[in-house]
Amino acid sequence: MEFSFLTTIDLLGTFAFAVSGAFAAIEKKLDPFGVIILAFIPSIGGGSIRDILIGDLPVAWLSNNITIAVILLAAVSVLLFASRLKKMEPVLSVFDALGLGLFTLVGIEKGLLWGYPPGICISLGVMTGCFGGVIRDVVLNNVPYLFRKEIYASAAILGGILYFLLKNTTLSIELNNIFCILVIFSIRMLALRYRWKLPATYQ
Repeated sequence: MEFSFLTTIDLLGTFAFAVSGAFAAIEKKLDPFGVIILAFIPSIGGGSIRDILIGDLPVAWLSNNITIAVILLAAVSVLLFASRLKKMEPVLSVFDALGLGLFTLVGIEKGLLWGYPPGICISLGVMTGCFGGVIRDVVLNNVPYLFRKEIYASAAILGGILYFLLKNTTLSIELNNIFCILVIFSIRMLALRYRWKLPATYQ
């Protein structure tokens, strides 16, 4: 596996979402096997759906032992250290927001690699960043963030729009990528901190 800046971002996103999935499993008091399964779901779910839709088969993680190792490392780390954390929700939120930013960027770059226009690339970024978490929450019988009034998918969309606005400036590709990730992460965390929500469509 050739390591590049984007590969590093992908592995960091994998680790972040694996940790969020493992913490969510522990919150539900699942056994170690359940923790490992829930570490896999958000890490590979969104990317797998994206790859199936664009026809990039087999999906990336099936031929990438490093991805599997990173997910297992995250799950085991959570199993070993979770008992030291009294409240897991803040930890889950931080890693989920970080994974959202990282994977949105990975999805956008994958769309560009396949020659899709900006709108489709942003959609692929949102799919990569959000859909794994949707599957995780459905498995745990929670209402996914995506279907609440949460600032979640909208954070990924705003980050994606900003990415393309900055793409043709003098900013380097790496700095643009990092800025996009930080913007998505910051919007999500600020929304949690100040309870920002989208307007309801019902009374």
